Amino acid sequence: MKKILTLAILVVLALGANAQLKKVYDESINPLEQIDKALVQATEQGKFVICQVGGNWCPWCLRFADFITKDEEIAKVIDENFVYIHVNYNPRNSSDEARDKAMLQRLGNPGRFGYPVFVVLDTKGNVIHIQDSSFLEEGKSYNKEKVLRFFNAWTPNVVSAQ
Repeated sequence: MKKILTLAILVVLALGANAQLKKVYDESINPLEQIDKALVQATEQGKFVICQVGGNWCPWCLRFADFITKDEEIAKVIDENFVYIHVNYNPRNSSDEARDKAMLQRLGNPGRFGYPVFVVLDTKGNVIHIQDSSFLEEGKSYNKEKVLRFFNAWTPNVVSAQ
């Protein structure tokens, strides 16, 4: 009986840990339109677009969103240089396969790296980098130095200086 109770408590705690993470992907919007709007905004502001592709189904996606919003230094780099969007995609449950295929093609087919995956777009919508998130991980979270290095390496000023 003690083993069953202990197991039940562990399951509740595990579910509660992921439930506390804020859902950041809007599953009701068209991701292609979302990207178009972000590009307009980025052009107006002289920024690049970062598409965090994944979904509310993905614990690592939610962890990353939580990680970057809670760290002031990372949040500042993002705010100053990027229009950051969460592009919803569920590889196991597509409501519009043709649209999802078009979105993935537009973003350089980033799903080969797993989720989340980050796609950096210039103001013309060109894919200039696809970042595999596994290189940013550390334990059950992310490594601040690696995350900052990724963002700082792809700012408009750095890319245009090359």
